[in-house]
Amino acid sequence: MGAEPEWRSEVSRRLEQYRTRRGLVAPDLQSGLPFRRAAESQVAVTQSERGADQPIERSTGRSIGRPMGRAVARPRQSERVEICVQPELDFSAAAHERARPQTALVPVASLAERLRASAIDAIFLVITCAGFAGLFRSLGGEIAISKMDALVCAAVIYLFYALYQCLFTTLAGATPGMQLRGLSIVRLDGTLPDTAQLLWRSFGYLLSGATLSFGFFWALWDEDRFTWQDRISQTYVTAVEPLSDSGSFDLRPGGLHPGRRTFAHK
Repeated sequence: MGAEPEWRSEVSRRLEQYRTRRGLVAPDLQSGLPFRRAAESQVAVTQSERGADQPIERSTGRSIGRPMGRAVARPRQSERVEICVQPELDFSAAAHERARPQTALVPVASLAERLRASAIDAIFLVITCAGFAGLFRSLGGEIAISKMDALVCAAVIYLFYALYQCLFTTLAGATPGMQLRGLSIVRLDGTLPDTAQLLWRSFGYLLSGATLSFGFFWALWDEDRFTWQDRISQTYVTAVEPLSDSGSFDLRPGGLHPGRRTFAHK
């Protein structure tokens, strides 16, 4: 082992004098800079532990004599922040999605029951038209078979149909055929509808009749068996009692009689 270079001894001596003069490090805690001796002693200890026959990499004095300092904190990576100004339109959370009945206690009446009620209404309508035609003939009127007379008769029949549906639906809450078959019109929540909904339902009847009853046959393809008037007014026909509503029934003693249906609406 060769002698230590003079420049290292000089640097170690001056550094020790400087630290002693400044009072930074006590002389017994740290001596000069033993670069070569510290490296060679560390290599000897490591080789004695692992065995003389195993090769070992020679460490530099820089890596051995480096003091343990604070770990350098890595800069935080910038995170992407998305600001949602407008929420997504979630139509599945709508309260009246696809206008389906909202309670299983008041199911939709079957098509057979509604067809029987419509047949009874049709019979009443035919009797009314026949009575009007008889009155017209008794007053001296004549009905000839011509294109114009057919159009007039069709217009008169449609007018009677419109008056029949609108008056009974809006004022009574159900047509005579529905009342005889025990059917009633309810809202989607199972309660009796208000006047505005009954007016919209009357408009639906007019629209279905103007399209040659296509609005009625729509119930054959609708998944809820709803007609056009059901979809337009957000109401439907049921065969069970509507749910009680303080604004729909007379709650005074004797206001509701057993066995008698009440079709009053708001």
